[in-house]
Amino acid sequence: MLDALVDLMDAAGGRCAYADARWVDHSHEALTVVDGAIESVDIVDEEGVGVRVRVDGAWSFAATQTLSREGLQEALARALALAEAEPRRPAPTPLAPVAPARGSWRSPCAIDPFGVALEEKLALLLAADEAMAGDPRLGRRGAFCVAERAVKAFASTEGAACEQSVVECGAGMVAVAVADDDLQLRSYPSGHGGDVAQAGWEHVVGLDLPAHGAEVADEAVALLTAPPCPEGTMTVVIDSEQVALQLHESIGHALELDRMLGYEAAYAGTSFVRPEDLGALRYGSDALNVTADAVLPGALGTYGWDDEGVAGQRTALVVEGRLVGALSSRETAGAVGLEASSGAMRADGFARQPLVRMPNVSLEPGDGGTLADLVAGVDDGLYLQTNRSWSIDDRRLQFQFTTQLAREIKGGELGGLRRNALYAGHTPRFWSGLDAVGSPSAQQVHSFTKCGKGEPGQFAHVSHATPPARFRDVDVRAR
Repeated sequence: MLDALVDLMDAAGGRCAYADARWVDHSHEALTVVDGAIESVDIVDEEGVGVRVRVDGAWSFAATQTLSREGLQEALARALALAEAEPRRPAPTPLAPVAPARGSWRSPCAIDPFGVALEEKLALLLAADEAMAGDPRLGRRGAFCVAERAVKAFASTEGAACEQSVVECGAGMVAVAVADDDLQLRSYPSGHGGDVAQAGWEHVVGLDLPAHGAEVADEAVALLTAPPCPEGTMTVVIDSEQVALQLHESIGHALELDRMLGYEAAYAGTSFVRPEDLGALRYGSDALNVTADAVLPGALGTYGWDDEGVAGQRTALVVEGRLVGALSSRETAGAVGLEASSGAMRADGFARQPLVRMPNVSLEPGDGGTLADLVAGVDDGLYLQTNRSWSIDDRRLQFQFTTQLAREIKGGELGGLRRNALYAGHTPRFWSGLDAVGSPSAQQVHSFTKCGKGEPGQFAHVSHATPPARFRDVDVRAR
């Protein structure tokens, strides 16, 4: 297919200012067990080519699953016809330069998940489900696993010709406890579709779901009778996974340059950050250091090249609380005069155009030590763990998050469970309250597989490396 795409781009040369083509062969498998029974076995395979062209600054796109030479040429002709129908732009935005992508890249995978028998996978999930069983207050329990493979080829009229292969695998489980008019839940190992990594079946085996089943169920039931979360302005220590979601929603999305420019407003809005804020905006305290890292091993937002042929890279976004970078494409980088794209263009399959999507946006570790060290610095406050729900406005400015679990902190020690914790804030004020960040040994990588953007909507997979962190003067309420 790479040779076919190169030939197609040769045919496109001279007919447009720029063109690229992506072939994607994608396989997806998802298994779910609920209350001791197999609920679903979903297996999807799709393959096709997407062709993108630029004429006088106007973009157009066409896709096909007819992979013959004639089918590819027809897709190119449709894309060119659409571009010709676009309004002319008197001064097209220049594309930031890039060296032509060449070569191949593969993610790590020791045990091919698509080579593991369905019976073996389902047996593990049923064992995890059974480990949560027993208490009549459990209204629902379930376990699941997922596997994906995407093999891609990319070529452009600028001489790019590269290929890459990615395998993802992960699993998780959840217990839901119900009593009277209350419902509580606990998830393992996360509240966002389990823990998924660029890895093979060995990653699921390493999660050891059955060994954690009793703990998950017991905590869900215990939360039913836990006292409600206290309310007020207080110091909170936020667990690594919840920090990851906070980072994703209030920094990662806010620093996508297409949002900042007002190009993207269809799905969850724009951004309070403006292009002129680069190098000037105080985003948080001196403890806030954020990096976009598309080369983080095993993470979901890691790749050899993005979907317009820009190499994966590390980009500083916030340094000691000050905004220094943004997530960009070649076009958005050119629009604001950046020397190069940060390599953040990705598409959900062959039939969608690439959009600016965050790679692995991570909170750099500090010198706050372990979780226990962070807690030790709090006389009276709360520890918050595992997201339950979240809401943030379309400018990524005002937010509120609820967590599955909270614990009181008294005299630097973790205390009893508290339920229905909610914290709210204003993005720069919240990050300005960042008091301490855990050390490198406390950092963990968390996955998100349902990051939505665009219209038609697209999902992207991304991870965040984050330690736990301590925040002062946080507005906490009981939901």
